Amino acid sequence: MRLTTKGRFAVTAMIDLGLRSTNGPVALAAISQRQQISLSYLEQLFGKLRRHELVESTRGPGGGYSLGRDAAAITVADIIVAVDEPLDATGCGGKENCMGDDSGKCMTHDLWTELNARMIEFLSSVTLKKLVDEQIARGVSVAEQAPMKRAISSAPVVKPIRVTGPNSVFALGAALAK
Repeated sequence: MRLTTKGRFAVTAMIDLGLRSTNGPVALAAISQRQQISLSYLEQLFGKLRRHELVESTRGPGGGYSLGRDAAAITVADIIVAVDEPLDATGCGGKENCMGDDSGKCMTHDLWTELNARMIEFLSSVTLKKLVDEQIARGVSVAEQAPMKRAISSAPVVKPIRVTGPNSVFALGAALAK
């Protein structure tokens, strides 16, 4: 089985969201900053999570994402399947043509198929609520950080800029002709 960063990041982001879901929608930028995951990557993952109704989006100021259903009803298997993460340890993708031709299954096909079943069974038994509760028990702080500073200030410029030269090409030509 290969669990890539896609699955790991999706589970991590969902735990972060679950920790803060009682405070209203959570901005992806905040999750990105806390978990050190690229914002554009999170946007792709959350698009898939939203299509599988694991999260809901709220637009506008104060918007973001919230859980699509109760954390106890979301399993790790749900999250991983939603982001298209394959849970298959067989070399053939379950097609039973492991030998590369039509000769059938390889000698270890049944072993890997059973591993797949156990993996799915285990990941289906772990809920998002359990993972969130474990983080709270570890003392993870869920207090919101100070809002990120904006690049543009809303305060007006205190001292206006005064221009003493000509304000057009025509005025410049007239000034130079004198």
